[in-house]
Amino acid sequence: MQRRRDPHRRLDFTETSGVVAAEALLTAAELPTAVVAANDRIAIGILDTMRRAGVEVPLEVSVTGYDNSTLARLSHLDLTTVSQAPLEQADRAVSALTEQLDSGRTEAIVSVLTPQLIVGRTTGMARDA
Repeated sequence: MQRRRDPHRRLDFTETSGVVAAEALLTAAELPTAVVAANDRIAIGILDTMRRAGVEVPLEVSVTGYDNSTLARLSHLDLTTVSQAPLEQADRAVSALTEQLDSGRTEAIVSVLTPQLIVGRTTGMARDA
């Protein structure tokens, strides 16, 4: 029996959303060569669902998360992910706030950090589509 997705169901940034997304991908005529998730928890839901369905990750589908969580670094997952440098983000935010409080600055500060790709075992060469 195939489960039908409720189009009014609200999804979030958890593994459950990854499961829902992967189930939709698995019903398509052809799998994509890669899936980039909005965060690592969604990617883990996708990864788990794909593997349970017999899809070989990364041979058939590459899966990438985004936020370099501690879950992504677990050895049995070894998820490819993108680091957003959270400690540097926090340092810059605290510095900007301290400066604002100390000097009375009212103008906005623009701060750009370059994300870093962390390659794990969930991505590989694209298969022939």
